[in-house]
Amino acid sequence: MQPATTQAPEAGRTGAHPLDLATAATLPADEVLSELGSTADGLTTAEAERRLAELGPNAIRAHGVRWITVLLSQLRNPFLLLLLATALVAAFVGDRTDATIIFCISALSVGLGFVSEYRSARAVESLHSQLRHVAVVLRDGKDTRVDVTALVPGDVVRLGVGDVVPADLRLLEANELECDEAVLTGESAPAEKTAEPVAKPESPLALPSCAFMGTVVRSGAGLGVVVETGDRAAFGAIASRLGQQPPQTSFMAGLRDFSLLLVRITAVLSVTILIVNVLLGRGWIESILFALSISVGMTPQLLPAIVTVSLSTGARQLAKKKVIVKRLVAIEDLGNIEVFFTDKTGTLTEGRIAFAAALDASGAPSDEALRLGLICNDAVRSDGKVVGGNPLDQALWEAPQAAGADLTGDKKLAERPFDYERRFASVLVETADGTRTLVVKGAPELVLDRCRSVSDRSREVLRDQFAAGSRVVAVATRDAAGKTAITDADERDLDLAGFLDFVDPPKTDAAEALARLRALDVEVKIITGDNELVAVKVGTDLGLEILGTLTGTQLDALDDHALEEALPKTTIFARVTPEQKSRVINAQRRLGSDVGFMGDGVNDAVALHDADVGISVDSAVDVAKDAADIVLMEKDLDILADGIGEGRRIFGNTIKYVLMGTSSNFGNMFSAGAASFFLSFLPMLPTQILLNNLLYDTSEMTIPTDNVDPEQLKRPSHWDMGLIRRFMVVFGPISSIFDFAMFGILLWGFDAGATLFRSGWFVESLATQSLAIFAIRTRRVPFFHSRPSRPLLLSTLAVVAIGVWLPFSPLAHTFGFTALPGTLLAVIAVMIPAYLLLLEVAKTFFYRAEAKRAPEVRRPLRQPQHRIARRASRWLLPRRHWHARTVAQ
Repeated sequence: MQPATTQAPEAGRTGAHPLDLATAATLPADEVLSELGSTADGLTTAEAERRLAELGPNAIRAHGVRWITVLLSQLRNPFLLLLLATALVAAFVGDRTDATIIFCISALSVGLGFVSEYRSARAVESLHSQLRHVAVVLRDGKDTRVDVTALVPGDVVRLGVGDVVPADLRLLEANELECDEAVLTGESAPAEKTAEPVAKPESPLALPSCAFMGTVVRSGAGLGVVVETGDRAAFGAIASRLGQQPPQTSFMAGLRDFSLLLVRITAVLSVTILIVNVLLGRGWIESILFALSISVGMTPQLLPAIVTVSLSTGARQLAKKKVIVKRLVAIEDLGNIEVFFTDKTGTLTEGRIAFAAALDASGAPSDEALRLGLICNDAVRSDGKVVGGNPLDQALWEAPQAAGADLTGDKKLAERPFDYERRFASVLVETADGTRTLVVKGAPELVLDRCRSVSDRSREVLRDQFAAGSRVVAVATRDAAGKTAITDADERDLDLAGFLDFVDPPKTDAAEALARLRALDVEVKIITGDNELVAVKVGTDLGLEILGTLTGTQLDALDDHALEEALPKTTIFARVTPEQKSRVINAQRRLGSDVGFMGDGVNDAVALHDADVGISVDSAVDVAKDAADIVLMEKDLDILADGIGEGRRIFGNTIKYVLMGTSSNFGNMFSAGAASFFLSFLPMLPTQILLNNLLYDTSEMTIPTDNVDPEQLKRPSHWDMGLIRRFMVVFGPISSIFDFAMFGILLWGFDAGATLFRSGWFVESLATQSLAIFAIRTRRVPFFHSRPSRPLLLSTLAVVAIGVWLPFSPLAHTFGFTALPGTLLAVIAVMIPAYLLLLEVAKTFFYRAEAKRAPEVRRPLRQPQHRIARRASRWLLPRRHWHARTVAQ
């Protein structure tokens, strides 16, 4: 299902004044207001309402849920279509019993899937409906609180510290305004803003006279006029890229291949049986119904329901661990993750910058370097507390050492704030004795380049600090006698005063979480915008084996083939852009790996969308949460390890049902088809085949509750069509051997007619088919070394009991059964353990042979290119649902 979008108007959205943000950034503020048909006092309420009606809400796509959408998604299933076709034929020829049974199977599959999916979708909707945001807007010349969805181009909005910018704004006033634009650019340091027009921008985000939707005001205050809203804003444009069809995941590809395998086998078997029965002189209607019943019996009709119930059960288990699963199929993909890309900050580290030490130029502790760092500092402080400013400056003031610094005699005369071209800040300060000094603080490489001389010892200290994983700021000074302002020339010929050392400490439990992921055979790679030396240090401290590093610059120098060759020997990707993140993830997927990615910013949204499993956190921006498949309420890799284990448990239980369906079902239906060739009557009526299948599938509905052997949880599992085919070829005939033995006993031992034959085989086939789950569910010895769950045990025994009861029940005549002789029941009771014992022997030899088999090379997973392939992939399981939602949420 393609995501729905909130349509943004074309250029000229305010009617007569087309204006885009890039153009507005270059124009004077009064001219921008005029172009937008607004004033410094904002719009009138009536005009704002008119524009809102014309342009629609200031909203982007987000999660929502409608029951009809979920229900329709359940109906896109090839197995269901086969059932409905059979039911229609049965109803057309007047066989109401067959039609009723098929309808029951269909309703059970759709109903279980719908309930589970809808419950999950409602939980996600509840998560996303918790937040509401308002903006302070000038309407009718007065400050008014307005829901962000009601903002329109021309609205004048006030910005203060901590505000989320609600739309793309051209700033009219900027009082030391700085915005945290990490969600758009990946830069952790805030961007300084100005109200002055700028020259033609080099990039869409290089607009210091504008504030972008979704960014956060870190310091200062401002006033801006809305230019772009909704999907036309920079924030919304990234969300629009997510409207592309999500790449087909490994689990979905496996389901598709399995479905195609069954379709081919079923088609060949059914057509052959139909032709033979017609040639034997049986009626067309009877032959068609029998062939369709064989088709139904071959297909695991409840596979979608089994999968959905398994996934929903897992989703509820993960919810207890503060994990919200947005797209159910992602749970199994989570368990299949082989390579996991994660950011560093907040995942492997505490996510907070802490001041570590102040050093002089020789590396010795220095109170003077700390004092100078506090002087050249833009942190916003109120009542002795830090409330805003640059994160490094905040960390400096929050350090215990700062409490002893005496700055009472120092007076700031002028300052030049930090910007990303200069990458340092400078302050002109006058001390109590009248001495004037220029203090410069910033990126070490640039500050050292402006110093008159730097000793080898100082450069060695800097290298050591980088190698230790520290974030370093250099401080330098020069005499400024007689100076009243700061010029470019003043910021040269400096004397190095020392270094300020900052750290983002690793999480105390991160090493244990990484060890758990290694034990789960998951390769962890760091993908970050930080310095590569810092990332290497953090990874090494946490016990991560570093095979190699690549920076964004080095990535750009590699073509796709060279990148794919470099991936197996690269652990850390540093200084990367959002596009580079997506490129790395797609390259890893082309190598055939199942890839997980954790991100929390708008700049991570496309990479989250491209990964097999996108993982975000509750504190992330909503566009990242919308792009993600799984949302962690806490940014904790330990929780992720729990989720991977749960995903593998679910995958293991799903494969149990698949193996059952391709062995017992195939064996029984092959036996039925073969018997119809030499019997003068049908070996089992279509109604009986369908009833057998319904009872059997009902017992299998408890498979999602089953226990999974520990060895199945230790490494990623994948669909292996070769193993499934081999399993079917080996174990299907074993079932048929006992069926043929039963045929001989019924015909020659009991001289059975059609009714007794069908009744006896019904009981034997249902019992052996159902009880086989206890052998197939594990590679160990069942019950002794691997115990089934209680629900699976009870449901299986109950279905077998019902099968034995039916020939003696009041319903026997309705379904064409007759009571079985006691001796026949005794024979069946002996055949069942013999069958299970043979399964155990065959299982031992089968898996021993599989262990010796060389692992097959997995084909790289590629996104389907054709419309038919995309639709086929969506038939199997429901997709995510999207609806319009406020940008602030």
